[in-house]
Amino acid sequence: MAIKVDRLVLRHIRMPLVHFFETSFGRTHQRDIILAEAIADDVSGWGEVTAGENPFYNEEWTGSIWPLLIDYVAPRILQYPFLSPADVGPRTAYIRGHQMARGGVETAIWDLQARLNNEPLWKTIGGGAREEIPCGVSIGIQDSIDKLLEKIEVELQAGYQRIKMKIKPGWDVDVVRQVRERFPEIKLMADANSAYTLADTDHLKQLDEFYLMMIEQPLAHDDIIDHAALQSALNTPICLDECIRSAHHAEQAIRLKAARIINIKLGRVGGFAEAKRVHDICQANDIPVWCGGMLESGIGRAGNIALSTLPNFVLPGDVSASKRYWERDIIKPPVEVSPQGTIQISNAPGLGYELDLDYLESLVVRREVLV
Repeated sequence: MAIKVDRLVLRHIRMPLVHFFETSFGRTHQRDIILAEAIADDVSGWGEVTAGENPFYNEEWTGSIWPLLIDYVAPRILQYPFLSPADVGPRTAYIRGHQMARGGVETAIWDLQARLNNEPLWKTIGGGAREEIPCGVSIGIQDSIDKLLEKIEVELQAGYQRIKMKIKPGWDVDVVRQVRERFPEIKLMADANSAYTLADTDHLKQLDEFYLMMIEQPLAHDDIIDHAALQSALNTPICLDECIRSAHHAEQAIRLKAARIINIKLGRVGGFAEAKRVHDICQANDIPVWCGGMLESGIGRAGNIALSTLPNFVLPGDVSASKRYWERDIIKPPVEVSPQGTIQISNAPGLGYELDLDYLESLVVRREVLV
């Protein structure tokens, strides 16, 4: 049965983080997030646009999302009879790039379909390979190594199965060495967010001695070829993130042996349909995947949980508890992680969590209703 979206409601919300989060791009103290609510037959589906406040991770940022959704995405979405949410991507594919903006609406329509079917989102997208997902945490660059070690200790005591630490020139080899000396047996990885070049190969090779799970996106955000050269020089697996925006990019990276692991982010690839295609290509080529995070609210976090139930998500992802980021999340109950470092999958319809609408509305900076 076809879905016709009657209304698309956009909300720009502002949420303060519990603690600043620093990468090689800089520090983030609060999140400005665009939410998309797709409504059909008085049923709402919700999606989150995962772009940051600045165009540093990719070309998108919160300020660019609003006019793009109003002027280009909504006119192609509203009142169109979709046979499947998988058809949303092709309807907006005429827009070059801007996967996060397009993906936020696409994920809302997947949630809408799940709610109309009265089934959990993970089932609608074809997931369900596991009843709980393994969780890791991403720890940003800290003011001191002692502060970093303290934060790692807290997260390990909370049960998280893997620690990801951000690195950048000047905060890399010596810092990783001290972390490894303090925690010799933990699953540890480093995320560079494109902070290095191929000229840094000898420097990055020093990380091989610390038996890391992976080094994530060490080179340019749009590069695959140089990553292949770097991977051939390293024992440590490279994981690609920013440069994998489509299943075709994943195919190219695998063919060139540019990475041994791929991180899949819903927004970065434009939603569930393309994320599943990336997943399937990686699975067919024995490349494990995991779900990356973008400091999402509970809506985006719930989508990540559903995605992580696909069978090839075999490594702990960045899907952690709400309380790590927010004093109060916009879903209820908040996402919680067990002492074993896992999140239990919900069987409730759609995202699996109720929205805390009163609190959500209190965070709204601007709103647009499109019909």
